[in-house]
Amino acid sequence: MKAVVLLSGGVDSTTCLAVAIKRYSADQVMALTVYYGQKHAKEIEAARKIAAFYKVRHVEQALSSAFAFSDSSLLASSEKSVPHASYAEQLVGQGGEGTVETYVPFRNGLFLAYAAAVAGSIGAETILYGAHADDAAGSAYPDCTPAFFEAMCTAVYEGSGHACTLEAPFLRKTKADVVAAGLDLSAPYRLTWSCYEGREKPCGRCGTCIDRAKAFAANGISDPAMEG
Repeated sequence: MKAVVLLSGGVDSTTCLAVAIKRYSADQVMALTVYYGQKHAKEIEAARKIAAFYKVRHVEQALSSAFAFSDSSLLASSEKSVPHASYAEQLVGQGGEGTVETYVPFRNGLFLAYAAAVAGSIGAETILYGAHADDAAGSAYPDCTPAFFEAMCTAVYEGSGHACTLEAPFLRKTKADVVAAGLDLSAPYRLTWSCYEGREKPCGRCGTCIDRAKAFAANGISDPAMEG
């Protein structure tokens, strides 16, 4: 194996998987999906479909106990409702900067640390994850920021004995840029799931639904997952 890709089942991670497969080929890529105690399994089901589409090795791991003390609205253990507002709207009361209700403390840090352990065990040379500039804006998700990425890059490289590197191909790109790259790679966006609600169809009103709709619109197409 050459690469480990964190695959949530959403647009960003699916695009990262497409990037890794183009670079290395499907038989050299492992997709890693983590259950962290989220309110629904729709994104995990999507990840399974995407991994099957690409015919890559797919590993699922439960790390939910790490978030037992969190009250993030994304978690099944929380009584909070998922906000129906864009990330920017959610941060208005915080002066435009701060974490949003759907931030799960250090989630990407934990995921990447686990991925580094897996990568070291199978001899993978790189780990890819889908952080992008829209999620980092205003530190809505601080574990998607360039500062976090650079720190984790150092940790992964040093902690692996210089055997493994961390990549975030879209770190300084917008979600519209992510979608554009995925369209060029024919990523199976119809199989993806981004919505924070676990309904039959995406709600269209939570932060990630709003972000996703804008990204596809910016590319002049409708969201394939919303069709049919």
